[in-house]
Amino acid sequence: MELHSLLVPVSEDVESERAMDVACRLAGRRGTTITLVHVIEIPPALPISAHVKTEEQRGHALLERVAAIADTYGVGVVQQSIHARDAGAAIVACAARRNVELIVIGAPRKRRKPFGSTVEYVLRKADCRVLMIGAAPERAAA
Repeated sequence: MELHSLLVPVSEDVESERAMDVACRLAGRRGTTITLVHVIEIPPALPISAHVKTEEQRGHALLERVAAIADTYGVGVVQQSIHARDAGAAIVACAARRNVELIVIGAPRKRRKPFGSTVEYVLRKADCRVLMIGAAPERAAA
């Protein structure tokens, strides 16, 4: 399958970095573009355009760190930070606007569910294919 456009939502977890690694391997050197998206969820009490400087700075640093993975593969990256009320809806909308063929999303394990509400929303609502990257299997103690 030849891919031209992928989207990787990123957050502060190891699964996001693993998702980026997988996306880069899928992209190869075929001119595929990867869009990195970091969603800053804005509480309803604040306007959507609120400046949340600390979260914006952390998001920028995260995007830069994950983009460095793409540099090692020679893959082109577009970085985008989005303010939204709901991360899942923002990811799906971004993928639709950019005509993304595949979303590669990290899915950290949750205690009571296999994965969180953002991943669940993306799996249910995305108009494109979704590849979910879970936590690495735990190794048995020797």
